Amino acid sequence: MHAFVNRTDELGQLNAVLTGEDGRQLVVSVHVIAGTAGAGKTSLALHWAHQVKDRFPGGQLYANLRGYDPDEPVTAHQALRGFLRALGVSAADVPPDVDGAAGLYRSLLADRRMLVLLDNAATVGQVRPLLPGGGNSLVVVTSRSRLSGLAVRDGARRLTLGTLPEPEAVALLRAVTSGYRPQDDLDKLTELARLCARLPLALRIAAERAASHPHLRLDDLIADLRDESALWDTLSTGSDDDAEAVRTVFAWSYRALNGRTARLFRLLGLHPGPEFGLHAASAIAGLTIGRARQLLDDLVGVHLLEQTAPDRYQFHDLLRAYATDQAQQDEPPEQREAALRRVLEWYLYTADAAQKWIRPAERHVPLTEPATPVTVQAFADYDAAVDWSERESGNFPLLVRAAASAGLDELAWRLAAVVGNARSPASPAGEWIGVARTGLEAAGRSRTPEEAQIPLLTRLGMSYRSVNRLDESLDCHQRALALARTTGRRFDEARSLNLIGLIHLDHRRLDLADHHFVQAETIFSQEDEPHRAAMAMSNVASTRLEAGHLPGAATAVRKALAAHRALNNRQSVGNVLYVAAELRREQGEIVEARRLIDEALDIALALRDRRLEGFWLITLGNAQQDAGNYGDALASYQRSATLNRRSGDRSREALAWRGTGDTYVRMGRHPEAAAFHRQAAGVHQGLGDTWNHAVELDRLAAALFPDDPAAARGHWAEALRHLAAYDDPRAAAVRARIRRSVADATDI
Repeated sequence: MHAFVNRTDELGQLNAVLTGEDGRQLVVSVHVIAGTAGAGKTSLALHWAHQVKDRFPGGQLYANLRGYDPDEPVTAHQALRGFLRALGVSAADVPPDVDGAAGLYRSLLADRRMLVLLDNAATVGQVRPLLPGGGNSLVVVTSRSRLSGLAVRDGARRLTLGTLPEPEAVALLRAVTSGYRPQDDLDKLTELARLCARLPLALRIAAERAASHPHLRLDDLIADLRDESALWDTLSTGSDDDAEAVRTVFAWSYRALNGRTARLFRLLGLHPGPEFGLHAASAIAGLTIGRARQLLDDLVGVHLLEQTAPDRYQFHDLLRAYATDQAQQDEPPEQREAALRRVLEWYLYTADAAQKWIRPAERHVPLTEPATPVTVQAFADYDAAVDWSERESGNFPLLVRAAASAGLDELAWRLAAVVGNARSPASPAGEWIGVARTGLEAAGRSRTPEEAQIPLLTRLGMSYRSVNRLDESLDCHQRALALARTTGRRFDEARSLNLIGLIHLDHRRLDLADHHFVQAETIFSQEDEPHRAAMAMSNVASTRLEAGHLPGAATAVRKALAAHRALNNRQSVGNVLYVAAELRREQGEIVEARRLIDEALDIALALRDRRLEGFWLITLGNAQQDAGNYGDALASYQRSATLNRRSGDRSREALAWRGTGDTYVRMGRHPEAAAFHRQAAGVHQGLGDTWNHAVELDRLAAALFPDDPAAARGHWAEALRHLAAYDDPRAAAVRARIRRSVADATDI
């Protein structure tokens, strides 16, 4: 059941919808006039949800879609990410694309009866991916737009809700002021409600003002409000009486703040993101933590700010717009720029501190002295740094964009580079591509474009590779390599060589890959970079293993593993352990292979890195399959496919399907095996991965052969055509085996 509801004070309309529902998905659409919902947790939808919570044993989900914020609204994927986290899905397991996330969300809600509240929606596109799609959950959507598409396509029931009736508006004023003031005259309360246009948000703020001044006559409060109204009448076009009434109440409440609290309120309107923490608020206003917390509590107390979690805050979208307007009016341009610079520098230095835990081996971006001293947020351990990064991930793109828009190019490119290094391991790499592009544009305008562009090109190339956009990745790394050589940056030259080698490895240009890795290892060693040298040697091991040069791979593995263990680089140790496990498995040492890959997976879990876990689970499945533990192998491949799908790595997802198909062949379940191999072959073909496409065609032929020898021979012939381009020992061995299979098939 989906319900799309326009905000209203008439809870009875919602109850009527709920009473009349017949166990199917229901969408209720509510059209809301600006300000007809109360501020923060007092909003009508949440109030109603609390009343009916017993009707939804599966629980409730809430998202403020910020459709009318001054900046960009919450995307469907961002909302899905929050919902999936609330449903128990780890950040690393959230699919990186809308379709994947929506599919997982719908599967989790399929057997639950839940209430989903979608507040402040601007467009149907924001809402539709958040509809469960089936089952008997109820979705309530509030919007200032009619969202007609929900009614037409999704069968939404629309409830159009107006302002509060006069008696209820007066009742709200009495409820908030009760116990704080003498009984006020009904006519005066009615006049106050009229000045607030009977809008709950405005009424709530006005009532709070009256409650906080118990000895001030209501006549005086009304006169003040009339004065504010006259001011707005002078400034406004008169095109939206309701919106003007809301702004009038905002102005009335704002002018009642003391100077420091008012200053914090308007400066918070300059924060680039919709949500912020205590430390960021302290930075933007140049206050101590204790003083900032006190003033934030004052703003929460008068309903000008909402507290969402310990030391986390957000504005109602109208209040945020108003705060931004006040900053533009009341703060000189140089003060606005100084405030923005303070908060951007706080994020820059705090992200740099988080990088020390999240990516300790990564070189830090050189930082200039901040314009004012920065009190960097401290992190006690790895998990604390990752938690901060995950909380702020939605702000990171907005920070970089705000710096670039303000002409702060030096800050913009450094922010882009540093937050790239401080990203949570669970953060989909594809989400960082836009940040890097903005940073690169700012870098081109900076004082030192070469210094600025190299780290951004490097990180952008890595992000492209993680989503299988290999040509774009190669272009980024080649540009970074050229800049490094032009400027004599040997470390950056070696790093680019290493990363270019990885792309050649992905394309199975094994001699080129080996050449680049050896070059990189040599330069890293000359530059006294033992960690990077060991990484390059690990890649040499992977390349030689892939080529079938097992003795050379074994030598490189021993050297790289010893170096990484000595340096205590956990992620790098895990990478070498994975290569070592595959090597031992090919050598028939299954027990040792299992021990090595188990150790690697323990590292991935400790780092909360689902991308690595998904990749290394394929090797675990291979070892389990070789040991005859077919059920365990299938479970490992299934989890691997799920994790790789969520991280956006189609190639590794297809490799997990290959393992599943191989296992079904060993179990004698050939039709099921063929289905998985056919699916994997299609992915590799779509990615332009000729080698893996050919290998999959070979596996598909083997699965089909018992029931359809002719089809098998056709797939083997196609595989041989694709394999003709490769001359390494492994490719030669695969061709020879396929030719034997074809010969055997011909004899039958």
